[in-house]
Amino acid sequence: MTEPLGLRDRKKQRTRDALSAAAVSLFLERGFERVSVAEVAAAAEVSKPTLFSYFPAKEDLVLHRVLDHRGEAARVVRARSADQSPLAALEAHFLAGLRQHEPVTGLCDAPEVLAYHRLVFSTPSLLGRMAQYTAADEDALADAFAEAAGSPAAQVDARLAAAAVLTVQRVLARENWRRLDAGAAAVDVLPAAEAAARRAFGALAGLANLPGLANLPGLVDLPDRADRADRADFPDRTDLQGRTVPGAG
Repeated sequence: MTEPLGLRDRKKQRTRDALSAAAVSLFLERGFERVSVAEVAAAAEVSKPTLFSYFPAKEDLVLHRVLDHRGEAARVVRARSADQSPLAALEAHFLAGLRQHEPVTGLCDAPEVLAYHRLVFSTPSLLGRMAQYTAADEDALADAFAEAAGSPAAQVDARLAAAAVLTVQRVLARENWRRLDAGAAAVDVLPAAEAAARRAFGALAGLANLPGLANLPGLVDLPDRADRADRADFPDRTDLQGRTVPGAG
């Protein structure tokens, strides 16, 4: 359970939020590269040293909005129920985010969210900083997989699995945003987004072939899909080593 913030920490959080909001507003209006840190500090009525005490890099002023999701996949794996596999928990969490139109899934058509994503995806330095965040998320998820497998020797395979999962989530989210940015409504895109997520997580069943994860119970047991109309999308298939991988049907 998260401890409530004290008065000092709440003040710091409010200042951090205000700095980020002022920066994002300027960046959206004029472009990330065309706004200096000094201009952000002036707009927020703080000094540059104060701004940098809250945000070590200019890019962090923008990506502050996604900080709540850092390490999220690892937390999902660790918090799953005893009868739920890691991938089932991750898939269920992503699908829930789609249905709630969480911005992190790319399926939120609020104008300010679309503009924010456009800013991030069109700015190389923001994408580079985001890649650093993703690398940290991969490390955290790999640790969660290795812990669940009960073997430190599983670390390399756990890293491969973590990279695959986060790549799937990133590609799905960006594709969702592209559709919305082209003018589609989130409610109209939702069925296709859910189907794509289920196909993608179904394809991750091949992670069970990684030797280091062989002792991880139910790594790829997918959720009960008895109520799904697209069960045929997951037939048995042959993996790259010629072995049969059961489908989700």
